[in-house]
Amino acid sequence: MALFHIARYAGPEAAGPGDTEAEAGSRARVLLERLQNRARERQQREPELESTGTAAEAAGRRRRRPRRRRRVSGSVTRNPEAPRAKRQKSDEDVEKGIGEEAPEELSAGAENPGASPQEDVPRPLAPGRVLGDFARRKTPKVQPFLPAWLAKPSCVKKSVTEDLTPIEDIPEVLQPWANDGIIQAAVIPALLESADNGFLIGRGGYQPSDLCVSAPTGSGKTLAFVIPVVQALLHRVVCHIRALVVLPTKELAQQVFQLNIQKSVSKVFNIYTDTTPLRVALVTGQKSLAKEQESLVQKTADGFRCLADIVVATPGRLVDHIDHTPGFSLQQLRFLIIDEADRMIDSMHQSWLPRVVAAAFYSEGPTGSCALLQRTQPQAVTAASNCVPQMPLQKLLFSATLTQNPEKLQRLGLYQPRLFSTRLGHQSPKDTVEVDENLGKYTFPVGLTHHYVPCRLSLKPLIVFHLVLGMNFSRALCFTNSRENSHRLFLLAQAFGGVSVAEFSSRYGPGQRKKILKQFEQGKIQLLISTDATARGIDVQGVELVINYDAPQYLRTYVHRVGRTARAGKTGQAFTLLLKVQERKFLQMLSEAGVPELTHHEIPRKLLQPLVARYETALSQLEKTVKGGTKAEGSLDGNRALEGTSC
Repeated sequence: MALFHIARYAGPEAAGPGDTEAEAGSRARVLLERLQNRARERQQREPELESTGTAAEAAGRRRRRPRRRRRVSGSVTRNPEAPRAKRQKSDEDVEKGIGEEAPEELSAGAENPGASPQEDVPRPLAPGRVLGDFARRKTPKVQPFLPAWLAKPSCVKKSVTEDLTPIEDIPEVLQPWANDGIIQAAVIPALLESADNGFLIGRGGYQPSDLCVSAPTGSGKTLAFVIPVVQALLHRVVCHIRALVVLPTKELAQQVFQLNIQKSVSKVFNIYTDTTPLRVALVTGQKSLAKEQESLVQKTADGFRCLADIVVATPGRLVDHIDHTPGFSLQQLRFLIIDEADRMIDSMHQSWLPRVVAAAFYSEGPTGSCALLQRTQPQAVTAASNCVPQMPLQKLLFSATLTQNPEKLQRLGLYQPRLFSTRLGHQSPKDTVEVDENLGKYTFPVGLTHHYVPCRLSLKPLIVFHLVLGMNFSRALCFTNSRENSHRLFLLAQAFGGVSVAEFSSRYGPGQRKKILKQFEQGKIQLLISTDATARGIDVQGVELVINYDAPQYLRTYVHRVGRTARAGKTGQAFTLLLKVQERKFLQMLSEAGVPELTHHEIPRKLLQPLVARYETALSQLEKTVKGGTKAEGSLDGNRALEGTSC
């Protein structure tokens, strides 16, 4: 069976001699008739061409030829130098009858090259983008596609004074401390429910979901994990590391750890475990590695004995103990708590989380007498995998600016996560429109009032002194963008006088910074000038005013700065000093952040005038001090920068 059928051209040899002569004669007659008809038509058109030839030539010179014309049979026959193949092709076209319908057009095109062919008739433009259309149109905002747990979080009210848990629902051992702060009723029950099965996975392979909490600063996020963790570990028999709290900075870790009955609820771990057998260890690098090892493990005749149930650590120091501390084991870890989660995610390049997770699971097969209780990497849920008791590893994330980027959150390896957020509060149907308009990326404390002060660079120090002295604030926190700006403003405030001032930055060691914070909380320091070292998580009672001396460059920085006031349901004010070139960008940033109202606070020049004389005196005194060398940290360049800010 043939796969192809080829239709071949039957040449002269296929036909008889009589047929060949008849066909050749008929073709010759047809060609002769066509040539005669063209000659007659050409003679008839010559008078018309002579009258219109001049105008057509002029129009042809003015008009640009739109495209190259295709060669026609007439022109091919008159060009003896044309390639042989093209001449042959044109002859074949003539034989097949191409061009019979419009011979007049072909001959006219050959005689008058300036005339426009039929193909040059303008056609309607195809639909498409028109270049040069610069009309400003509002581009529709593309909504990101989020997983269901991010798109539909469990809502928590913004007002921490309304969303409380009855004291009867709190364990008796924790009731003496419950009145010290706000307890988030949505998060604590979820954590306690996940710990109902003790340290093991529930029936049918049930494993508790990982929790993510995004709530305003000062809303009691620390209590939201301290109380359930302490309650879940109360009945432990053998001391093992069951809870690990990882924080980005030493100061924040120390705050969560340290014991001080007069402090607020954020400094709670030792307070809440004081009347329990649970032990807490602090691992931040403030002490030597050997000293920290003594608080974690103890060597015995049979090996090592764990001395801590709860460990509060920074990432770098935690990895040091995993690598260099004999007997330090995380294989009984039940809760992994990541505070200030957005900043911890940004530091994932240090690879601390994979090291912690690897240390929590056995790398080799189960061995020894307790092989049944040894934890292995989670696998598919089957009847065989559920017959062995396992201890789940539950991750808890807390932050006021928790990212909603699924790509970043995926690095944490969360298991069926749940999100608790204040971005969508419980509102009545009437308020849905208002909520949608004011809905922003982050939420702020309800009692916080936002202000911005437009000013010149030369008036910034005077405005700071006016706000602190003229408005009678007992504790004010002033933020700068760099350590150098913080130190210069501190030296100027010291020379200005009338206000007790201190500096808080990386210029000082951990011991000095701890002492400064303590004096600020006691009211001995009225103005604390700081870098962003205190902007995250540090809870200082009684801060009434936050001043952004340098406008924050990022939205998250602003959220954490102003979050140092209006904590735990109290009120506070935040002032940002803006130059004229910074106003537009800053206001746009805050509108996207969901700030409900930003007050324009204009300070008249006459209110600053009484301070100008003292300010000039302070500048001259500071210049003498720096030149005299009594201030080792100062420099002449820094003093000249301050002189540039004079009135």
